[in-house]
Parts: sequence; C-alpha cells; structure tokens
Amino acid sequence: MKELLVELLMEDKTLIHVPFGNGFFDIAKSVVITWIVMAIVIIAVLLLTRDLKVHNISRRQAVLESCVLWLREAIGGMLGEEGAMYSDYMVTVLVFIGVSNMVGLFGVTPPTMDLNVTIALSVMSIILVEAAGIAKKGAKGWLKSFAEPMPVIAPMNVLELVIRPLSLCMRLFGNILGATVIMELIRSVVPIVLPAALSLYFDLFDGAIQAYVFCFLTSLYIKEAVE
Repeated sequence: MKELLVELLMEDKTLIHVPFGNGFFDIAKSVVITWIVMAIVIIAVLLLTRDLKVHNISRRQAVLESCVLWLREAIGGMLGEEGAMYSDYMVTVLVFIGVSNMVGLFGVTPPTMDLNVTIALSVMSIILVEAAGIAKKGAKGWLKSFAEPMPVIAPMNVLELVIRPLSLCMRLFGNILGATVIMELIRSVVPIVLPAALSLYFDLFDGAIQAYVFCFLTSLYIKEAVE
C-alpha cells in the first residue's frame, strides 16, 4: 500500500516540456487532461445544440431540454429561490467534475486526483459563495454577518472561510485518490474480470456521486450566503 501511494502521488506529473529561456516551461498532465475534458464537453454541447427549434422539435432536442430542465431544477432546489441565478454555473461545475471523474474508464488518470485541480475548483466555489453574499447583503452587511448570531464567534466564522474550501478540495481529492488506490490493488490481485466490473462503479457511479456532493455543498453555502 505504501509503495502504491508513493507511485501514485510522487509520479512525474509533467506531461509537456516547453523550452522557455534557459530551461523549460512544464505543463502538468492534469492540465492537459482538463483541456481534453473541456474540449469534449464543448464539442458535445455544440453538437447537441445544433438546429434547435421553437416548434416541431426533434426527439434529440426534447431529450436535451428535459435533461437541462431536470439539472436546473435539481440544482435550483438546493440553491433556493434567492440563489437560483447561480444554477447554470453549478450545473457546469457538476458536468465538468462528473466527466473529469469518469475519464478513468479509458485508463486515464482523472485530473481531480491532482490536488491543484481540486484546490482551484474549491477556491472558485468559495469566491462565488462570498461574492453572492456581498451581492445580496452589500459589503457592510456581508462583514456584519461574521458577527452573527453573536460577536464572540466572529473569529470562528472567519476561520470557516479557510475550512470550507479545504473541506471541499480534500473531500473530492481524497475520494478520487481512494477509488484509484482500491482499483490498483484489485488489479494486482485479480487482473481480469473483477477490475472491469468495479471500474464501472468507481468511475461512473462514485465519480458522479462525488461531483454531486461537491455541487451540493457549494449550493448549500450559496443558499446560506444569500439568505
């Protein structure tokens, strides 16, 4: 187990070395895979949204609209009425993390197994949470909210600004890393049938669950910030 963790965490994460000055400008593997995931999502969106109509819509458009409405309603229910305007962003994050977690089906290391990626996603989410709070309450109201329900707990509320993104990034990173470790251990013991079956669980079901949990918690934080 120790050797496996060292191999997974200490492997060379650089995929592309670009000559720059007297050295190299390194591009990490997770960054390249993230670009590929973004390209896949963008191409899929462009293909699925071609030739949309108002009347006499195709079956493809009907299914697409049903999926979009279902996602918006699911995320909107977590955000509440006050935070409904952020549903499209949260749906985008949900799709991105979900697809990123599922690329392991093709033998590719998920970018969310890189702590830098999960930190970036968490920081973006917390910035959105605090920006939503400022937009709703104003700068003074946002600052006063740290002293609620009583001024004595203001330091704890400030500390929560650090704890929240740390919790989000470590939960996502830890679950994806744990699933990868389990799959590698299973492959070393039963190299043929069982890994393929469990890969469907860890890469599809568990990957989707982790994407949902990330968006669920972020949505709760936004709902709390705008109330």
